[in-house]
Amino acid sequence: MRSDQPAGDRVVGAPGNLPLELDAFVGRSAELAGLARALRDGRLVTVTGAGGVGKSRLAARAAAGAAPRDGVWRVELAAVRDPEFVPYALVEALALTDHTTRPPRETLLGRLDGRRVLLVLDGFEHLVEVCAPLVTELLRRLPGLRVLAVGRRPLGVAGERLFPLAPLAEDEAVALLRDRAAQLGVPLDGGGDLVAAGEVCRRLEGIPLAIELAAGRLGALSPARLLERLDDRFRLLTGGGRDALPRHQTLRTAIGWSHELCAPRERLLWSRLSVFAGSFDLEAVEYVCGGDGLVADDVLDVLTRLLAQSVVVREETAAGTRYRMLDTLRAYGAGWLEAAGDATRLRRRHRDWYVGLATWCELEWFSPRQGEVAARVDAELPNLRWALEYCLTEPDDSQLALYLAGSLWFCWVGCGRLSEGRRWLERSVELASEEPGHEQSRLKALWVLGYVAVLQGDRVPALGVLQECREEAERLANPTAVAYAEHRTGCLALVSDDLPRAETLLRSALERYQEIGELNSNVLMGQVELAMARAFQGDLAEAVRLCEEVRRVCEDHGERWSRAYALFVLGYAAWSEGDTAGARTLLGECLRTAHAFHDLLGSVLAFEVLALVTATEGDPAEAAVLQGAAAGLWPSVGLPLFGSAHYNRPHECCAELARQRLGDARYEECVRIGERLERETAVARALERCPGRSPELPGAARGSVRHARGGDPASATHQPAASPTRKGGETAG
Repeated sequence: MRSDQPAGDRVVGAPGNLPLELDAFVGRSAELAGLARALRDGRLVTVTGAGGVGKSRLAARAAAGAAPRDGVWRVELAAVRDPEFVPYALVEALALTDHTTRPPRETLLGRLDGRRVLLVLDGFEHLVEVCAPLVTELLRRLPGLRVLAVGRRPLGVAGERLFPLAPLAEDEAVALLRDRAAQLGVPLDGGGDLVAAGEVCRRLEGIPLAIELAAGRLGALSPARLLERLDDRFRLLTGGGRDALPRHQTLRTAIGWSHELCAPRERLLWSRLSVFAGSFDLEAVEYVCGGDGLVADDVLDVLTRLLAQSVVVREETAAGTRYRMLDTLRAYGAGWLEAAGDATRLRRRHRDWYVGLATWCELEWFSPRQGEVAARVDAELPNLRWALEYCLTEPDDSQLALYLAGSLWFCWVGCGRLSEGRRWLERSVELASEEPGHEQSRLKALWVLGYVAVLQGDRVPALGVLQECREEAERLANPTAVAYAEHRTGCLALVSDDLPRAETLLRSALERYQEIGELNSNVLMGQVELAMARAFQGDLAEAVRLCEEVRRVCEDHGERWSRAYALFVLGYAAWSEGDTAGARTLLGECLRTAHAFHDLLGSVLAFEVLALVTATEGDPAEAAVLQGAAAGLWPSVGLPLFGSAHYNRPHECCAELARQRLGDARYEECVRIGERLERETAVARALERCPGRSPELPGAARGSVRHARGGDPASATHQPAASPTRKGGETAG
């Protein structure tokens, strides 16, 4: 696995990010063998077939057996609505955190170069115009890459091997029906049951999804009665004739038949669930889908019945129990929702729920629930994007677009989605630039946009946006936005080595925060940044005082991310004072926390100073290896050591010590060893000599919070972008 593919992303029992199967995989042995051969012989294989024929499941099973050196990674594209987000979806699925201004396509090419990876693109058919050229470019420039595409039509590119998937053979179809019936406690062992089961499968032409839907009825209907009801439905649609229906119509008929057998409230919920993108949780369903014929308190019971009928599937995630509809069933429900004239109302309720969710997450970021927030955002990202897209396309919702894009700062910055966040923020700011009454929301979007640009190292646009925010905030008498604009400008000065200006701006911002009662991760990190400015100017005592205060406040509030950066500064100060043992303990804890959150900047800064500590302790070879590990991370973060002379001093000091004792050739050899280390291996190696253990983060069911990571190529001491919330719970500026 790549160093930037955390082990926490892997699902036990499946390679890469492939989903773990909960139901038994029935049949398809010949198809599996054929697809495995196709994957060995070709670099691009596309499994095609009608909806519900089992393409995704077959592809996942075949991919699980492929075992390329650097992993199998699945990209689910069914929930991607905007073609521009296809490259982002790939970067997201491969866990390729990149905080630079590089387009995601370049990130993919740069980070997969030299790797042997199987990429599974599932559900691309509505995005084929974007996917086809992207896949062509990736395959052309990455000789170690193979692609397994899954869709209802081919990509239509050179070198594509098509693997059409037919329905199940009759014996396999019956085996599938028996297996799913057994899960419901309905054994199909008698001769009459098996005869009826065989006829049901023939009627459904061996289409797995149709059979799954039929099996969901066996808890209430005997196989014979099921066949009778199904037979009546098919006769009605064929006018009583004996000719078989076209396969796509067979599936639609089976879905329609299952829909008809649903009680009125079940049909109502089915249609309303189609408003979600990707997965969803019970609370969202109760709010969005409840009311007007479906009491919110009854939603769970109705949802449970849809689960029993295989209309909805359940999955366990780092964010808890969630539910999902297959795209075929979602599209069927969406048609009914449109026909009922209720689609607009449901989209608005969906929007309102996710605006509220973003507000809650922003408030909870400065709390012991940081890990839970990160996991929740990870799970809800398709729905958050869907809500943002709706706000940006509805004429009266531009203010909500500003609010939502600004409130999601913790997603863009804290969870490693700077490029995507910048796109949403720029679109929102541009759309609402002339809208009256949106000034306050626009101020927040502006300082968040400026911060994102600072983190990307895009200094000129960042300064322009922050100046605009500051001027508008002063004109509108918004002290919170003034403080944030001033703080972000201080960050920019700090990494630009303008220490007097950085100190002036950061002190002023901290005073403003205190005046308005602002206390959150951002405020604390502003204090850490001020400590760095003082340390760079030789005042280690003041730097330690500031960071010890941050440490105490973080421990009082259960905040871990900002605390890690305070520990980084304290570790550097301990080394400066000759306390290498104390420095190693502090830096080890910093690295553990940063790595648990997948915070690349926090990790790489800890690596740099741990390397210096190691060299000082008399192990120059290991110090050079750690410097090499840091060098392997910096391209994902931004300009190494921000291009700052002050941040570069520990690195240069370590390199000088190691070169003196090893010689240039041996030093460079050790650095190359470190550069080749996978990130998990490098972290484990760095922590071998550091006392302590990795913290357990709430909401991190996969061993660590997958996307709770930060990286700040333009900030000395990265913070999760400040939760713009006041002590009293107000949302800032």
